[in-house]
Amino acid sequence: MGLESALWEATRPAFRVRYIHDPTSTPRVPLYASYGFATGLTARAKLARIVRKAPEVVVKVTGRQRGGNHVKAHLEYIGRKGEVDIETRDGEILTTKEDVAERAAEWSDTLKWRSRPTVSSVSLIFSMPEGTDTDKVLNAVRALAHAELSDNHDYVLALHTDTPRPHVHLTVQAEGLDRTRFNPRPVQLNRFRERFARELRARGVAAEATPRRARGQGIAGSSMALVKLRARLRTEGSRQITQSDRRTNEQAIAVARGQEQLPPFIAVGTLRWREIRRAYEQTAVSLEATGQADDLELADDVRAFLDKHRGMNATPEVFAAHHAQLAKRQLSAMDVQPPELRSPGEQRSR
Repeated sequence: MGLESALWEATRPAFRVRYIHDPTSTPRVPLYASYGFATGLTARAKLARIVRKAPEVVVKVTGRQRGGNHVKAHLEYIGRKGEVDIETRDGEILTTKEDVAERAAEWSDTLKWRSRPTVSSVSLIFSMPEGTDTDKVLNAVRALAHAELSDNHDYVLALHTDTPRPHVHLTVQAEGLDRTRFNPRPVQLNRFRERFARELRARGVAAEATPRRARGQGIAGSSMALVKLRARLRTEGSRQITQSDRRTNEQAIAVARGQEQLPPFIAVGTLRWREIRRAYEQTAVSLEATGQADDLELADDVRAFLDKHRGMNATPEVFAAHHAQLAKRQLSAMDVQPPELRSPGEQRSR
């Protein structure tokens, strides 16, 4: 296995990738070359960014708005009620409440003929770590949106700098000019991540877009729906713990005690990490075989990366600690003392 094919095996996305049917191509070339496949110097540069831990871009779908009122409320939110510029696809700025209301009405007009309310717009967020040049983040998202969406979908952008991580809200009209609906799935979101990272690199910002497993990370953050539910519970002053948090915390405790096995998705991730490790080890061997000083240095960095990630962070102890920390933050925000880890007998006695 050569450097390029080994790197592809290590960084390929979790979803199924369509391939070009070319019997002369070895390895098979992905239909979309941006899906982690790289050749020559590009492969070396990508590998270097991964093992030297270049900042990873974040792209998330944050919500879907239904109807003009919902769209209007969302646009007012990302515009901070006039304090933040909302930039349109054509580069104009929505400066007044009337501008926002007009845009919301336009995006919901095409839905009037439908028998029931449906999605008028889809909102996404693009973010980078603290310290990243905010103008470059905005310009990268602007270039991405123009290339990926402008031919068929209207959209607006809003840059937020009121948190440590600079981020851009991209809200896209769901109904396209050709009546196709904007409904980003994993394949498209992966392409957005890689396009975002590429646009940032073109502007001198170190950035990469790889799957968590390719970085030896197996536990992701909470879903956006759960994050919003927790925020709503805090806002309403509720002391109730979500069923999801309670179930996850109980499972984490059982795993830590050895009473249950790791959840299937984590067990599968652990097996996948073994495959990824072998692929990285093969890239190191391929680099060492060239005898070039730069390749030897990169091979050393690959082995150092593997030494730090001997196993994916999905052991029972890590799984339990991760979710116990989430539950503790949840309980603390609600001003509720977390229960102690007691044996089943002690719990019944109390």
